[in-house]
Amino acid sequence: MNIFVEGLQGMGKSTLLQKLSRKYPEYHVYHEGDYCPVELAWCTYMTQREYEEALSAYPTLKEEMTRRTYREGDRYIMEYTRILTDVLGFHRDMERFEIYNGRKNAEEFLDIIRRRYQNLPEGNGGYLYECAFFQNIISELTLWQLMPEEEIFSFYQELFRLVSAKPFLLYYLYDPDPEPHLRQICRERSDNEGNQLWYPLMMQYLAAAPYGKKYGCSTFDDLLACLKHRQELELRLIREILKDRAVILPAKRYTMQDLEQWKRNKW
Repeated sequence: MNIFVEGLQGMGKSTLLQKLSRKYPEYHVYHEGDYCPVELAWCTYMTQREYEEALSAYPTLKEEMTRRTYREGDRYIMEYTRILTDVLGFHRDMERFEIYNGRKNAEEFLDIIRRRYQNLPEGNGGYLYECAFFQNIISELTLWQLMPEEEIFSFYQELFRLVSAKPFLLYYLYDPDPEPHLRQICRERSDNEGNQLWYPLMMQYLAAAPYGKKYGCSTFDDLLACLKHRQELELRLIREILKDRAVILPAKRYTMQDLEQWKRNKW
């Protein structure tokens, strides 16, 4: 089974992923930033020339860069955020080779996602994925590509056709009022002196995106409204496309028995 965990930031995706990994210890877990058969968040997507130039630019990191790189055809995918280093500028330099944040045009981005989802595993074995089906893709399409909702809907119809014949299940953590969850992670994701770390980065990300520039996003309320809109879209995709291949769970209030709902579905 390929099990995907989704939901807005602060809904408890990482906690659910931990619970599922204990429930299914034989499953392979893919966190954000891991090399993954379907996702590329926090990973490079380099040509051979770009990869070789990167190795030359950071000779002291060459061994670790090589160890963290996987070749797919003519592309080199590096888990660069998994490389712990104080080499100045390394992570910022590698970030240039991601496919997100408008670095690819919409057509090229969607083509990469399609081709990767054709490789969704099937048969024996189990896999757990974090944020790989909705969050990162939809954030790119709405915030950076300004793609109309109906075009996103059509793309997900196509994407689901690629995976529907394979063992696929999505858990979606939901709360109709995401504000308390969002405020909680703003408080929790801070340094030892109480300085917020996550919130300024999220606002910087939102403000830099074409969506943020178009609508002048600069406040907590702007971020909340953006996330509420994303949640509405994701729920629509579940109800109209995924249907019984998804289980909607009350965020932080579900039981382990709730995780078994999918077994009652006939597919």
